[in-house]
Amino acid sequence: MTLSLRNFSAPLWFLLLIAVAGLVAGYVLVQRSRRKRTLRFTNLELLERVSSAGPSRWRHVPAIVLVIALLLLTTAMAGPTAEQRVPRNRATVMLVIDVSLSMESTDVAPTRLKAAQVAAKSFAQGLTPGVNLGLITFAGTATVLVAPTTDRGGVAKAIDNLKLAQSTATGEAIFAALQSIEGFSQVVGGPEGPPPARIVLMSDGKQTIPTENEDDPRGSFTAAKAAADRKIPITTISFGTADGTVEIEGRVQSVAVDDGAMEEIAGLSGGDFYKAATADQLRKVYDTLGEQIGYEIKEADASRPWLILGTLAALIAAALSLTLTQRLP
Repeated sequence: MTLSLRNFSAPLWFLLLIAVAGLVAGYVLVQRSRRKRTLRFTNLELLERVSSAGPSRWRHVPAIVLVIALLLLTTAMAGPTAEQRVPRNRATVMLVIDVSLSMESTDVAPTRLKAAQVAAKSFAQGLTPGVNLGLITFAGTATVLVAPTTDRGGVAKAIDNLKLAQSTATGEAIFAALQSIEGFSQVVGGPEGPPPARIVLMSDGKQTIPTENEDDPRGSFTAAKAAADRKIPITTISFGTADGTVEIEGRVQSVAVDDGAMEEIAGLSGGDFYKAATADQLRKVYDTLGEQIGYEIKEADASRPWLILGTLAALIAAALSLTLTQRLP
């Protein structure tokens, strides 16, 4: 947390500094008055011989420390604020995972699907508790496996049991995610409105349903625009390499990753695009997303450090005064 001296919730308390300045001025006047009386009525030769033996040169230290304490406590009362990283308590995330046959490719060890399962489970289990996480898989159709929930156990179990199927209906997956988010928002929405939502889409291949037409009414680009209209960004992860192949019905087929389509989906929806060609890169992407999604920066009260320092300074001033002058300031 970084303290900010520019933002205060109750700056009028700084008017107390006028009183602090008055105390300092009064202290200076009292000391000068005392010195004049001392010089008027004291034997100067005797004073000169004994002055070095006393604590007089340190007698102002308690007062100085006390003034510092008052300054710190006044700052605390003015309510300083700071930008603080806090866990999100209201957010909905739909994790959408491609389970088309291309995910069986071994260009990412041991397979694209196995690496995706490990990374997705880690993401789900590491997400902050206040975030509602749902899971959708898609191949030829989209299936909502887990509705948005804070229970990570169900999501992790569903990820472990992913099964491959034919075709890639990316648009249908996005529409299913939007529908799931809308239904959940109607249930949990309150005076503050529906919770903020995001879709995290991980895919390795080009859309095949509708047939290679992303601008089809049920296509991925159309779905991305629908997400943008609802202010639900789609974070896309393009997973795999250009060298991926799989054997389908006895024939080896190329399943090169389609970075361009995934980047376009993210751009149309107002989201971010990530590329991961290895299991380690995918894990790092999910770690980054966990930080971005799970936490937010808020202006929070930062008066506690000032209050602690002010109280400690006041205690030190009292201890010094008792030690040096045998009385409290």
